[in-house]
Amino acid sequence: MTKAARTILVPAGPFTAIKYGIYLLLAADIFLFLREEWVAAIHTLVGPLDFRNVISSFAQTIDTAAWVVLLLLFELETFVIPDEELRGRLRWVLHGVRGTCFLLIVYAFYGYTALWLDLYAATPLPGADLCSLAPAGAALMSNPDEYVTVTAANCAALSPDGLLWQLTPAPNPVVSGTTALELARRLALADVINAGTWLLVVLLLEIDVRLQLRGLLRGWTMRISEASKGVLYSVLLACALYWGYAGSFLDFWDAFLWLLAFVLIEMNVIEWQAETTGG
Repeated sequence: MTKAARTILVPAGPFTAIKYGIYLLLAADIFLFLREEWVAAIHTLVGPLDFRNVISSFAQTIDTAAWVVLLLLFELETFVIPDEELRGRLRWVLHGVRGTCFLLIVYAFYGYTALWLDLYAATPLPGADLCSLAPAGAALMSNPDEYVTVTAANCAALSPDGLLWQLTPAPNPVVSGTTALELARRLALADVINAGTWLLVVLLLEIDVRLQLRGLLRGWTMRISEASKGVLYSVLLACALYWGYAGSFLDFWDAFLWLLAFVLIEMNVIEWQAETTGG
């Protein structure tokens, strides 16, 4: 069945079932990240509830939600909706939704960057110990996804490694040991690299779709696109492997699913091109 002959209904088959199963798992990650970031925000969201704080505190949730919508748009354009229907009002609606998603993704990238820089703005607390911080309602970042409220009852049992660092100001400051802070910085940098690389991937896919609609995705343009995305996907794979190595399972799982999802989108583009050119 060619793309021109397809309807809006999703074709049946094992491949399609696997593909949409992966998409559903990615949608579920939105709620997993929201739960994780909500718990962290209880301790880290300080000052007025402004746009910057929300973006930096919920960057992964916003980023993942926007990417899921964007993924579905790519699926519609490259696999579901016939070429002759990708025009007029439908085309402008898709462009509007895509533009909103791009804006959210760029702001999420800003949130990742802001969080990474905030970690390098941590203030050392030489000579301080957790028990002296208990009356201030401090919280200890035991790892980048876990925070423990410091009390007189548990402060002696908590044992942060090395010098204490203050991550957020009073009241209710967040503190961290040196080891946990260094890990958080490395993971935050991986977030920045990963988010920036995905922006480049989606830019290339947008160019692919526009060229394909004009019949220009062939020859040297196709080879440049494939080589460029090969490099970018290698960077994304490296980020996923690092998260797995560092013990950040949700980040690793999410990155693995996204790589699978975009491999499927690439297969859609290849099939679409073959149908259009009669290959």
